[in-house]
Amino acid sequence: MSEANHTEWIPNIIIGQDYDRRYLDAPIHYDVLENLADFYGREMPVHRHAQYVQIHYIDRGTIDFHIDDKVYHVQGPGCFFTPASIPHSFRTDPNARGHVLTIHQSLVWQLMQDNVGTDIGTSLIEGICLERDQLSRAQKTQWTLLAGVLEDIHLEWSTSQMGKELALKSLVRLLLIRLARLSFKRSDSRTVNSEDLRLFRFFTDMIEKHFREQWHLPRYSAEMAISESRLNQTCQRIANRSPKKLIHDRVIQESKRLLIFSNLSSNEICYQLGFSDPAYFSRFFKKHTGMTTQQFRKHTAVRGTQ
Repeated sequence: MSEANHTEWIPNIIIGQDYDRRYLDAPIHYDVLENLADFYGREMPVHRHAQYVQIHYIDRGTIDFHIDDKVYHVQGPGCFFTPASIPHSFRTDPNARGHVLTIHQSLVWQLMQDNVGTDIGTSLIEGICLERDQLSRAQKTQWTLLAGVLEDIHLEWSTSQMGKELALKSLVRLLLIRLARLSFKRSDSRTVNSEDLRLFRFFTDMIEKHFREQWHLPRYSAEMAISESRLNQTCQRIANRSPKKLIHDRVIQESKRLLIFSNLSSNEICYQLGFSDPAYFSRFFKKHTGMTTQQFRKHTAVRGTQ
């Protein structure tokens, strides 16, 4: 596993470096579940993949999958989508089989840019858990198509035919569309253009770099050289959220991660996230989650053992 700095306390696994060096810089990596299980084990502790999303398709057995602050107990077949950099862990039955696909985040962004609206992009922002037996009849048709695309990827990956790279990228795009359709939550139709997408990516990259410094919205817009109104319109079009909420969501997300995956006290988390007043941090956390930090930590600890 690659080295982590003082803020990246969850191990970052680089598949092309830690597992299969033939694909060190490849945008796509595929393998069957059992090969990765032989290497890493059936009980995979919490880790993340910076800049890479991951899709696990598991054909049978009991599956425990932990994506960020959510715990899923699924009876297979099941499929899980983990966004880039999101901590996750899982356990699969010894006899379970399936597919594991690791995809560079840029391919998701490209698909979002090419899409007429933002339905695909907004469906792939958060973690996804799909359990085939819980789907409607119409969704089960989409499930069959999704499983078929994974088999096509398996076949293409295993051969050295002409146009292999192009074929794999095309199949991955189709797979992401199938996955987005299965997880789609209907909302108001919106459109996105390349400039909006560029600004949104720039803004989210800046949040990732500076959310621990407690930057306020005016500083973000000043650094981006656009008005707060323009930034708000962009975020609403793409994410259906205000820029201020996106900043707060990232702080809350990191707070939850530290509460779940570290032994830091609430005060220590407060200071690590750039707050100067533990009491204010406690009010901020409860306002956005409905729980105190102690209640959240106890709740997730109990849920994880169920």
